[in-house]
Amino acid sequence: MTNNDLAAFRLGVDRAAQQLRSLFDPTPLQRNDFLSARYGADIYLKREDLSPVRSYKIRGAFNAVVHAINSGAKGPFVCASAGNHAQGVAYVCKHFNVRGVIFMPVTTPQQKVFKTRSFGAGNVEIRLEGDYFDDTLKAAQEYSRKENAVFLPPFDDDQVIEGQATVAAEIMAQLPDDVQPDMVVMPVGGGGLAAGLTQYMQGKSIDFRFVEPVGAPSLYAALKAGELVTLPKVDSFVDGAAVNRIGARNFKALKGFAVNDCITVAEGRLCTTMIEMLNVEGIVLEPAGALAIDALKDIPKADIAGKSVVVIVSGGNFDFERLPDVKERALRFEGLKKYFILRMPQRPGALKDFLNLLGPQDDIARFEYLKKSARNFGSVLIGIETREPGGFEQLFQRITDAGFSYEDITDNDTLANFIV
Repeated sequence: MTNNDLAAFRLGVDRAAQQLRSLFDPTPLQRNDFLSARYGADIYLKREDLSPVRSYKIRGAFNAVVHAINSGAKGPFVCASAGNHAQGVAYVCKHFNVRGVIFMPVTTPQQKVFKTRSFGAGNVEIRLEGDYFDDTLKAAQEYSRKENAVFLPPFDDDQVIEGQATVAAEIMAQLPDDVQPDMVVMPVGGGGLAAGLTQYMQGKSIDFRFVEPVGAPSLYAALKAGELVTLPKVDSFVDGAAVNRIGARNFKALKGFAVNDCITVAEGRLCTTMIEMLNVEGIVLEPAGALAIDALKDIPKADIAGKSVVVIVSGGNFDFERLPDVKERALRFEGLKKYFILRMPQRPGALKDFLNLLGPQDDIARFEYLKKSARNFGSVLIGIETREPGGFEQLFQRITDAGFSYEDITDNDTLANFIV
């Protein structure tokens, strides 16, 4: 980006930030004492989870609609989304009193459908199309063509990128006068936020780190290949960042960064951060919203100690019906819960013999036993929680010494996801 292009981009972002004030005040930039003490740095959280729709997506949606209206568009405004983009579009349509049509997969949880409808408050129509997002997207784009409607992409769009960059404009205005960010850590899904933020801050001495879930590293794959890559499979647990291909415009803005600037976070460890932030700080985060906080664990201490670090908390739209799954993943990642198949002799007293092997900190969380009279042994599916990870090594040794055989299936995703 040339100096003239950069100046024009920043001017557009600053204008967009001012226009956003008709919708909501700047989201807080808060120094977090808990994280600052842990990492020996000044950690500032940019709280996008406190926007009207609890995510930054409202920014890009607002800016895209403003530009469309200024160009004479009347609507309807159309998007395909099962999450934060849909809610942002719905809120903006209500604000401008324009019609919106939001396509969502048939499998979208009713809680998300309800929230999107409530944000639109009579201005939006929700259409459930397709079992998978690709089918939903095609339906939305086909509708837009037939109805001559305005389609609002979630991230691969110049106006959306400009809108998301207002996060950077606010950060620079909110930092104390004597503080400049040494590092900015941000989550990456489709790349709209990362493209906007890095372009706005271009030319400043800032170390950027880009965080993706292990199950959907689209930016990492593209940087490694030197070109856009479509991932053959993604893990949808971090739904706000589970994108199989980063946007073309977004990658154009980010392709100058190195692979080492990317951090990939395991979904299980991410769950431990979500629970910790809830229990310690009272902050409710969706998986994508916790990505950048969790990634601090992977940054070398020498790169972060004594520095001013801004962490983008991108969203807090967490459905508490998912909490048991989050806790389950966290316990398994920390080695505090395991599942295994135990080969149990079919004789009186065998179960009692096994139970006597458990230690005082071992708690049975799952037990399913099928007795088959024609066999000498039966299979038991058993789940055990403990307080110290090292306890399982001792337990398994006691099981082996007692003559029982077992198979640990905790890390077998196919089996564990099916039975847990």
